[in-house]
Amino acid sequence: MMIISSVPRRLLIAVVSMGAVLAAHCSAHAEMSAWAENEGGRMRLVALAPDAAGKIRAALQIEPKAGWITYWKEPGNSGIPPQFTIAAGSGVTLDAIGYPVPKHFFNGVVEDIGYDAPVTLPLSLKAAGKGEVEIDALAFIGICKDICIPFQANFQLKLGPAIQSHRQEEAILAAADASLPKAPSADFDVTAHAMAADRKTLSLTLALPGEGTGAPDIIVTGPSGYAFTKQIGGKRDGAVFKTDVAIGKLPKDYDISGKRWGVLVINGERAMETTVPFE
Repeated sequence: MMIISSVPRRLLIAVVSMGAVLAAHCSAHAEMSAWAENEGGRMRLVALAPDAAGKIRAALQIEPKAGWITYWKEPGNSGIPPQFTIAAGSGVTLDAIGYPVPKHFFNGVVEDIGYDAPVTLPLSLKAAGKGEVEIDALAFIGICKDICIPFQANFQLKLGPAIQSHRQEEAILAAADASLPKAPSADFDVTAHAMAADRKTLSLTLALPGEGTGAPDIIVTGPSGYAFTKQIGGKRDGAVFKTDVAIGKLPKDYDISGKRWGVLVINGERAMETTVPFE
């Protein structure tokens, strides 16, 4: 199934409540911001002081209220992918955002990919200078129930030298890292892939852990804004699983040559994420 995140399928409220936009101000050497809240949930920023190389471990904690969801990096038919930006000139840059293993949600023909429980997105930041660091960041997410509400908040944290342990923050960041899909391994990987000549299906051969009989959940991410999840003719033989993933309409004049697409495989309690190249 092709999913285009820019196609609205729900009523989208374009006005962000003032309460959701208020900055969270903390003490001079805070490692955790105050919660920013809106109708569907709340979020906050957690960070540790930079290490000797200037690397900052941080995370965006998101807690949807019961019945609400927030979104993965490719959100589905109508969602809003998380965005995290840092003010220019602050001396801090964003290297990467991590995404814990998501769920599928179906409402008729609408498919969403995201989270219906508290989720923490790990952030890899880098400080350019030494000494005290100030993070001035803007987080923008979608949070949805019967309607989707854009949720925006500004976070400002001043991080002093790492002279003491911050156990609560360290525990939050460790749990966030543990929730991420794992890298490929000998017993869990994409061992072969091939795009059909008409680009309507992507054939995948997977090595799966264990000797189960069920089909894994597979999310293929192609061009930005596109995700594909519909499997055709999947067959499992012990630890080997073969399937075709339906590829819908791609962007006009899209050239797949030289591109790398993402593949997330969820097999029971384990999840693996990798990329596959196209020559």
